[in-house]
Amino acid sequence: MGDLAYREVYTMNAVEARKRLIRTYQQTGSIRATAREWHTSRQVVRKWLKRYQQEGEAGLRDRSRRPHHMPRHTPPEVEEQMVKARKQTGYGPRRLALYLRRKGIALSPHTIRHILDRHDLTRPRPQRRRPLYPAHWAWEENRPLLFFQVDFKDILDKKSLGTLLYTHFRRQRFPRYQLTLCDARTRLRWLLFAQRLNRTNALAGLLIALLWLRAHQVEGEIIFQTDWGQEFGGDNPHQIACLEERFLAPLGGRLVRYPLGRKQYNGRVERSHRTDDEEFYRPYLLSIHSSQEFLIMAARWLYFYNILRPHLGVDMEDLPPLAVLRRSGYNGPDSIALLPPIILDPISTDLLLLCDPKDGNDLLAQYTLMCVGKKQSAVITITQRSSERSSAGV
Repeated sequence: MGDLAYREVYTMNAVEARKRLIRTYQQTGSIRATAREWHTSRQVVRKWLKRYQQEGEAGLRDRSRRPHHMPRHTPPEVEEQMVKARKQTGYGPRRLALYLRRKGIALSPHTIRHILDRHDLTRPRPQRRRPLYPAHWAWEENRPLLFFQVDFKDILDKKSLGTLLYTHFRRQRFPRYQLTLCDARTRLRWLLFAQRLNRTNALAGLLIALLWLRAHQVEGEIIFQTDWGQEFGGDNPHQIACLEERFLAPLGGRLVRYPLGRKQYNGRVERSHRTDDEEFYRPYLLSIHSSQEFLIMAARWLYFYNILRPHLGVDMEDLPPLAVLRRSGYNGPDSIALLPPIILDPISTDLLLLCDPKDGNDLLAQYTLMCVGKKQSAVITITQRSSERSSAGV
């Protein structure tokens, strides 16, 4: 043995160290002498001698330290259902807890998080990039209904829908684009639809939202934050200013952009599109067979989302958007949450014509806006063919 101590042999091979301990005791017949020779305690010698006498060499192996009785342990069948639900939905711990509660399974988000860790189903959080540009963050806005994140969603996405739903969508000729307006404070959302992605439909959607807000006695300047798509004016600041001055400013609206390449500034409306796919389009699209049914189902989904569905976002406290709106001080009618989903194409041109009547058949047909500043002017030409209007039967 030399001068090796028990703990030194133990670090090299635990079972071999215990065997040597037992052999030394068999030679000396003394627990005290064995402990002194191996530089360990008598309690250690007694422990392994007792296990050796009861179980032989098998008793010298390490035992599981798992407790024999765990009254709060999640049953294996429940854990299996939770793992299956995670793989099917991709939900995080809090949303999974609500999802399972509706199925009669009560698990806390903390328990679900531990189970996900054991099954290696957690996703690493991406490192948050430091913003490089000044912009309007959603959590900087404490007042409801005065700052909206706006975005068009291309519903016909094969990756999101899958082949079966994608084929059904094309055959039924549902409106392809969804214009989403999301109140940054309360997550209250409105959905409008269009067959074509163009500026006429985008402006019409913003005007409808403004008129709806004013009809519900919402006062103050209303900001619409969009991406850099051409339907919202593209990357030309003079063009954006002209569209804002001509169409939105008379109703107290303002059009702003988030910094180029920084989608996180519009993160709440972007995230809501994933919810649309998971809880509306994928479960119900195959049961819809006409554009009229599509709008009816969209109205039902909007009612559920705004009035009934608990929201897990920051400062939402698991409440639906309308409840958060009430908590924020809104005293108007509940109907503000139920802007009817409509298809914009047949009405967009006429709506803009009412806002800015001019001679001719089409407001947006070959006209030029002149934006004159102190040192510069921009000429912006916006084209909308009259044939689109006539083909829609307007």
